Amino acid sequence: MVVERVVSLIPSSTEIVCALGCETLLVGRSHECDFPQTVKRLPVCTEPKFRADGTSDEIDRRVKAILQEALSVYRVHGETLRRLQPQVILTQSQCEVCAVSLREVEQALCSWLESRPAIVSLEPRALRDVFADIERVAQALNVPGKGAALVQRMKRRMQEIEDKTRTLPARPTVVCIEWLEPLMAAGNWMPELVRMAGGENVFGLAGEHSPWMTWEQLLEMDPDVAVVLPCGFDIRRSRENICALTSKSDWWRLRAVHSRRVYLTDGNQYFNRPGPRLVESLEILAEILHPGLFEFGHHGSGWQRIDD
Repeated sequence: MVVERVVSLIPSSTEIVCALGCETLLVGRSHECDFPQTVKRLPVCTEPKFRADGTSDEIDRRVKAILQEALSVYRVHGETLRRLQPQVILTQSQCEVCAVSLREVEQALCSWLESRPAIVSLEPRALRDVFADIERVAQALNVPGKGAALVQRMKRRMQEIEDKTRTLPARPTVVCIEWLEPLMAAGNWMPELVRMAGGENVFGLAGEHSPWMTWEQLLEMDPDVAVVLPCGFDIRRSRENICALTSKSDWWRLRAVHSRRVYLTDGNQYFNRPGPRLVESLEILAEILHPGLFEFGHHGSGWQRIDD
């Protein structure tokens, strides 16, 4: 089958399609797909069922209230999909909070009689899964060679960074904070990126879902470096919400705080999207952890010190 019409319902798969040189095949996107900028021209096929403004605590309570009723967090516009007539739909089955899930897509298509598109559901938990998903998308679009080439380019750039950090005499301890209130550490591919960037991850395991943690646990771990990368937040929103931590009376007890090694990052554009820009995410971590060794130019746009 010649593929000419593709709908991507998660930002990472949209980035994968574009990195494969297949952006012209896209006919629809999710409400969160925003990179590259040119994809914003596409019809939007999804919307959240909760307000995404407010503090991290308010967003958490809204999402949990929906999930407690066994309802979906996102709405798929079935009529829009019907009108677009995609041959391939890209979605995910990893997290019902982060993006539209396979179940939601299947429900939207249950009465679709005109055609039956191929549904490619991604489920990245570790770096190897991200690479495998890129090749699966490439296979679905009939460009397997481009998929293999993209994966090799990513691996080569990442390996160059890891080679430089492998012989470092000391590795700072690092906590990656994926949500501010309640506190959540980063799991999945993030511990791997921390290791490759020359750090020692202290909370969250590679290949496993991001775990909740308490303030007391963070104080006990007392990492050298804290990297704040809330899911869905850019640097501005992270800065607006960081008071959930800085307002605590014992905030200054943290080693990372009094050594000025707390960093705000654009978690939305980089770390939380398991696609081609995980390479840039690794570069950001390398710059943060070893500024004398790495300089990729991400300071300011990709990361800032909390007191910048």
